[in-house]
Amino acid sequence: MSKTTSLLSALLCTFIWGTTFIAQDTGMDNIGPFTFNAVRFFIGFLAITPLVLLFEIKKFKSEFKSDTKTFINLSFLIGLSLFLGSALQQVALLYTDVANAAFFTIFYVPMVPIIIFLFKRTSIHWSVWPSVVLCLIGGYLLTNFYEATVRLGDSLVILGALFWSTHIIFTGIIVKKYDLPLTLGAVQTLIVALFSLVIALIYEEFIYFEIMKEINSILYAGILSGGFAFVLQIYAQKNITPAPAAIIFSLEGVFATIAAWYILNQILDINNLLGCFFILSGVLLSQLLPLVKKNILNKLKQIKLML
Repeated sequence: MSKTTSLLSALLCTFIWGTTFIAQDTGMDNIGPFTFNAVRFFIGFLAITPLVLLFEIKKFKSEFKSDTKTFINLSFLIGLSLFLGSALQQVALLYTDVANAAFFTIFYVPMVPIIIFLFKRTSIHWSVWPSVVLCLIGGYLLTNFYEATVRLGDSLVILGALFWSTHIIFTGIIVKKYDLPLTLGAVQTLIVALFSLVIALIYEEFIYFEIMKEINSILYAGILSGGFAFVLQIYAQKNITPAPAAIIFSLEGVFATIAAWYILNQILDINNLLGCFFILSGVLLSQLLPLVKKNILNKLKQIKLML
């Protein structure tokens, strides 16, 4: 898979995530957050599984020939991270508004490079840090957070951002070892669905007729976001390391704002537009500066050879 394909996958999955914020918020009018996530991710699992049987089941023998245990362990960590991140975000929407949730969710952008630096001791390209700052400024302006009141639910979103970070990091590890993006997508959605179902059955009313009232939101969030978007993320991270990937994924806020303007007729003011500009600048900076440095080094090598 080429770098261009990975970038397109990242942009498409980010677009789906951004437009799903509306479905996540409106889909809890009659059901609880864990019921919503249980059905949403199980539908995502059902959407992906036929593709696994068609395209990847024949690869199992060769992919698992040397090490099955690592795949199981990493898949569980990825599924658990996705469960905790999505659950905290979904519950938080009951106690805060979409603007606050959207802003604090992108805290995973600085968290990813910080976690990688602290625990993996891996060098991070210097362009990541100014890109992170630009994305945070953009998120602040994009969500009109300066007009918002900080609520209890915001702490849940920040904690959720930590698990979105580990989800991105663990995904970055597993895609280097195994070429099974559809299988990983199916496994992680099933893990989220099962954990969510257990909690929903204990603490919420899991009623079929109430679930059907939210079926449109659940189907969109399940098939497109819970299913295919997370598979696209896996394809994206095949050629994009976790820190730059997190920066690209911050475009989720831009797409969420555009969706709110187009679908809900929300007005875009100058601060929203500036927010989009800052995030886009951060994304471009993270992708272009390493290429500029690489081109300069290549030209210097050519000059040395000529001399």
